[in-house]
Amino acid sequence: MCVAVFTSASVSSCMTMFSLSVSSVTSRCHLFTALHRCVLTSNAGLTYASTCIGSTSLTNTPFKQESKISAVRNVCTNQDCNVSEKTCPSTANSEVRVRFAPSPTGFLHLGGLRTALYNFIFAKKHGGTFILRLEDTDQNRLVPGADEAIEDMLEWAGIPPDESPRRGGPLGPYRQSERLELYTQAALDLVDAGHAYYCFCSTQRLELLKKEALRSGQTPRYDNRCRHLRAEQVQEKLSTGGPRVIRFRLQSGVEPFQDLVFGWNQHEVAQVEGDPVVMKADGFPTYHLANVVDDHLMGISHVLRGSEWLISTSKHLLLYRALGWSPPAFAHLPLLLNRDGSKLSKRQGDIFIQRFQQAGVLPQALLDLTTHCGSGFATNRIGRKMEDLISEFNPSKITTHSALLDLEKIPEFNRIHLEQRIEDEEQSDSLVKDLQEHIQKAYADEIQGKDVLRGSYITRILRLRKGHISSLKELVSPGYSYLWVRPSVSYQQVAALTSETQHISSLFLRFIEAQGEELSVEALSKDLKTLAKSAKATKYRDVMKLLRLSLSGLQQGPSVAEMMVSLGRREVIHRFQKLLLLSPIS
Repeated sequence: MCVAVFTSASVSSCMTMFSLSVSSVTSRCHLFTALHRCVLTSNAGLTYASTCIGSTSLTNTPFKQESKISAVRNVCTNQDCNVSEKTCPSTANSEVRVRFAPSPTGFLHLGGLRTALYNFIFAKKHGGTFILRLEDTDQNRLVPGADEAIEDMLEWAGIPPDESPRRGGPLGPYRQSERLELYTQAALDLVDAGHAYYCFCSTQRLELLKKEALRSGQTPRYDNRCRHLRAEQVQEKLSTGGPRVIRFRLQSGVEPFQDLVFGWNQHEVAQVEGDPVVMKADGFPTYHLANVVDDHLMGISHVLRGSEWLISTSKHLLLYRALGWSPPAFAHLPLLLNRDGSKLSKRQGDIFIQRFQQAGVLPQALLDLTTHCGSGFATNRIGRKMEDLISEFNPSKITTHSALLDLEKIPEFNRIHLEQRIEDEEQSDSLVKDLQEHIQKAYADEIQGKDVLRGSYITRILRLRKGHISSLKELVSPGYSYLWVRPSVSYQQVAALTSETQHISSLFLRFIEAQGEELSVEALSKDLKTLAKSAKATKYRDVMKLLRLSLSGLQQGPSVAEMMVSLGRREVIHRFQKLLLLSPIS
C-alpha cells in the first residue's frame, strides 16, 4: 500500500524514473511494482499511472486519500497482471535493497552491528542499497540520544547507510514514528477486507486471560473474542470513542517458505497464537504490521535479520498475502552468543559499540572478529578488510549454528588491523592525528616540546612499535611516557646500578654525537654491545639498564637501540648529557 507523502516534484521524478513500456501484461506488472515503491498520492501520480496502464478509472473517480493505491492495485488486477513472485519476481528483476531496522530503545551492541554488517556486505556484494530504518514505535522505552548514536556508530564502523534518517532518501521518512499514516491506512485496509477487526477487550480482561493460562500450565494467548462481534456491535462500541486496538485475523494453512539460511520453514501460528494486535490503542503499530508495510513501501528485496524472528515470518507472510503484496526473500542469521553460550544482553556493559570505540578498538578489528566467529565467508582468516569481506561473502555458507563470540581475542585482532593501518600511508596519517590528540589529552603541559607532536616523529614511533601494540592508547600509557615527556632520573637510581656512570655516559655520548641523523636499530644494537665491553667493572646487563634508565626513567621497555631510534639523535644526546651532569646533590 502506498499513501501520500511525496510532493508533486517527487512524483514527477518518480514518473521519469519508471518510464516503462507497458504494452504487455508483464510490463504492466513491473510498472505496478514500481508504483508501489513511488508512494503515490497526488493526482499527477494517478494520472501518470492511468496513462501508462491504459485506464481512465484512476482519474475519473473521486478518490479518498486511503483508496488511491487500492485503485492502482485494482487496475493491475483488471489487466490480468499477476503480481505473485512467479510472474513478477521483484528480487530477480529489481535492485537489491536491504535494511537494518533497530529500535532506539538502547544503544548499538555487537549483535546489532553484526546484523547491520551482513546487510551492508550483501548490498555491496550485489551493487544494491543499504537502508537504516529506526523502529521507534515503542515510545515508552525510547532512550534519549540512542537514535543518533546508532547512526554514528554505523558510520564509525565503516558501514554507513545509503538511506537513513540523517541522510534521507527517496522512500523516507526513515523513522516509523513519522510514518504513522501509512500503518493506519494499512490496518484500515485489512479491516475493510475482513482480514482484521477491532478489539475492545480491556487490559484487565487480557491480564486475567494470561493469569488463567499460566495457572493451567498453558501458553498465554488471546481467545479471539472480538473476532466474533457482529457489525452492529462493532459500530456501537466504536461510537462510544473508547479505547480499541486492531487485531489481524490469523488463518490456518500457512504456506511454507524457503529461508536462505534455514531452508524450508512453516509455522502454523493460528494453532498456537491468538490473533495479534497490529495497531495499538495509542495509534502506533506493532512490529508485525510496521515492518511489513515498511519493507514493501521501501522496496526491500531481502530481509536479513536475527533467527529470533524466524518463527514470526509465517505471520508476516500472512500479512503480505492479506495486503496483496509479494514478500521479499528472507535470510535469518544465527544468533551471536557469548563464548559460554549465553545470550548477548544489553545489560552487559562490554558489548556496546561505543565502549569499544572509547577503548581504542579499531572498527575493522571489530567487524573482523564478529565475522570470524560466524560463517558465510569463503575463508576464516584474521586480518580481513572490508573489501575482503565483500568479495568472500557467500550467503549459502551461513550455517544455522549460533556464533560464539570470544571478546578476549579483541587485542589480537586489533593488533593485526593496527599493523595494517600503520603500513597504509593514508590510514597512517589518520592514526598520527588520533595519537596527537591522545598525547595532548594525556600529558598536556608536561609535553617536552612541539617536536614530539610532529607527524614525522609520531610516524617513526608507530612504525617501530608496529606489531607490538594492540591500541594507540598504549602509546600514552606510563610505559611509553618517555616518548613525550623527559624522564626525571636521580643520582641514587644510577648509583645503584654502577659506579662508572661518568665513564659510561661520556663513552656513549661521544658515540652518539658521531652518528648521523638517521639511526638504525640493527646497527645500534651491534655497536651498543661493543661499547658496553669498554666498561671496566659494569656488566653488559647493567650498562643497558643504565642507558634505559637515562633514556626513559624505566627499568623495562623496548630495547635500548629502539628507544634511541625512537627519540632521535638530538634527544638522545640531551638525555645522555643530563646523565653526565648527575651528582650526589642533584
